[in-house]
Amino acid sequence: MEAATEVDGGSTSASGDSHHRTPPSTTTTRDLAGAAWTAGSLVGSLNPINHGYRVSDGHGGYVVTNTHKGYKRARRDAEGNVVMDDDDDEMPSNIVVQFRNKDGMEVGGALDVPTDAGRDELGALVRSLLDDDANDDDDAKNLVVPYAFFAKVNKSTQFINSTTGEKEVRIIEEEIDITDHATLKAFLKKYSEHVSTERTLQLTYRPLALFRVRPVTRCTDTLPGHTDAVLHVGYSPDGRHLASGGGDAIVRFWDVNTCTPRHACSGHEDHVLCTAWSPCGTKFASADKRGYLIIWDPVEGTTASGGGGGIKAHSKWITGLAWEPIHSSTRGPDNMCERLVTSSKDCHAKIWNIRTRKCVVTLSGHLDSVESVKWGGEGLIYTASRDRTIKVWNAIDGAGTGGSRVGTLVRTLVGHGHRINTLAVSCDYVCRTGPYDHYGKIVSSTTTTTNLADVGRDKESKEWKEAAYASAVTRYTSFKSPVEPERLLSGSDDFTLLLWHPTVDKRPIKRLTGHQQAVNHIAFSPDSRFFASASFDKKVKVWNGRSGDFVSTLTGHVGAVYQVAWSSDGRYLVTASKDSTAKLWEIPSGKRAKETLPGHEDEVYALDWSPNGASVATGSKDRTIKIWKH
Repeated sequence: MEAATEVDGGSTSASGDSHHRTPPSTTTTRDLAGAAWTAGSLVGSLNPINHGYRVSDGHGGYVVTNTHKGYKRARRDAEGNVVMDDDDDEMPSNIVVQFRNKDGMEVGGALDVPTDAGRDELGALVRSLLDDDANDDDDAKNLVVPYAFFAKVNKSTQFINSTTGEKEVRIIEEEIDITDHATLKAFLKKYSEHVSTERTLQLTYRPLALFRVRPVTRCTDTLPGHTDAVLHVGYSPDGRHLASGGGDAIVRFWDVNTCTPRHACSGHEDHVLCTAWSPCGTKFASADKRGYLIIWDPVEGTTASGGGGGIKAHSKWITGLAWEPIHSSTRGPDNMCERLVTSSKDCHAKIWNIRTRKCVVTLSGHLDSVESVKWGGEGLIYTASRDRTIKVWNAIDGAGTGGSRVGTLVRTLVGHGHRINTLAVSCDYVCRTGPYDHYGKIVSSTTTTTNLADVGRDKESKEWKEAAYASAVTRYTSFKSPVEPERLLSGSDDFTLLLWHPTVDKRPIKRLTGHQQAVNHIAFSPDSRFFASASFDKKVKVWNGRSGDFVSTLTGHVGAVYQVAWSSDGRYLVTASKDSTAKLWEIPSGKRAKETLPGHEDEVYALDWSPNGASVATGSKDRTIKIWKH
């Protein structure tokens, strides 16, 4: 029995009779139901169209697959035209995955997971693996915890050795948030040069916020009272109080529930340039253009610590304030919220003891104005200056390298080419809110859920302090990663941002470019998954909080963007602009504003989102404050 091998130039009998040939066909092969070899010659054998085999695709066309290793598959329709196809068939349909918790411990065994799986499918797998450890409470069983997933990727970066001046290559291990991608396949495609599908993919999961903040959509109240531009608005850590300051040298406290004024506090003689709530919510600090610092009691509307008025803290205006986090208190609950740090145009930063009203130490070393200061979660203080450097200072005895004393310079971070305007630390939110959860309540292992209003309003009592301290330590411990150091972010007039691991290295992890004008403000999301940068180029950019990879550009403002603020669940971002509006964005999916919040008659300078998620406050050059709610 003779079998025929089909070729484009005709058919040849398999019996070896080379003299018996059918005339060459002038049309394409009609029978596409099976597999057939495509014609080829010694000369044209390297042509991917002429060499290989084809298989029917079931739709009247066929797929040509080359036998040569260097060529890809080509899809053709019934007329023989090449049909562009994606590279999905180059990716395996499954990959072996090993899940790890945030402490680096393996959870379950390695699993063969489809590459089409997304965050929801991976979350279901993690929940099924954790079922054995879950308790039998009905509420716990019905609780669906959302997760974010991160994969470790080794990347090589070039940098110039400051000693030799030569280029060197450094391998950096980055954690990539794969939930930014729709599926595992999309992630594997993007990082195909760094991730091998033939090896087990290590995925670290982290729980996301169980609660959801409702987006603000309308203005519910307008608060008049200031007689000059409102430069600062800020909610207390429990979200129950609102404070504001501005060009009229008055600090005002407002009742959040009724949106009415509580206290108008005079004491400054010039513009109030910066304000900050203590993490415990019992004190409020304000500083002015003449270098005076005042600590207020927000309940009574008077100066705290037995009066005494303002402290002449600096010879020039004060540019920044930062309180010591509660969990860093050296003597536990006995001295929490006693220290804060100030920065000034006089090139110095100072650590103050609020109880004694004395300067503990002066941080000297900058050659120009100190523009921003942050108190980190690991016992370090960061100062950024116009001299283009960031200095890292020890804030706790024995916490720095070699057990150094308070005020010792740990390292200097160099990398920016122009003045540094702003800083952000990955733990900013958890340090700001201290002991309070998203309900404004104190939760600790030693006491039951304690509402601030139910503790007799005596926030100086030993019971309240112990509960607050225990809650703050628990919240920071659960937030902190045991394998990842604290992250610092800096924004500059050189249009760039730099991401640092300042506790372990003086070299930047990554330089983030994209803005076309000076970076004005930056902020990490509460879970530090993302951070946002605001610029005078009218754009807001969102970046991956761990790797620094670009996520999206938020376009919509028609004026410079002054400030950004995150919702407590990290799903929304609100921005304030020179164009007299604020805008609400959904992160990370939204590139266009979900809501525009109009109403102000002039530039919006100040912005804050309540830690309990209930409302947003904006302060404007039009001398009013507006409250926005769902």
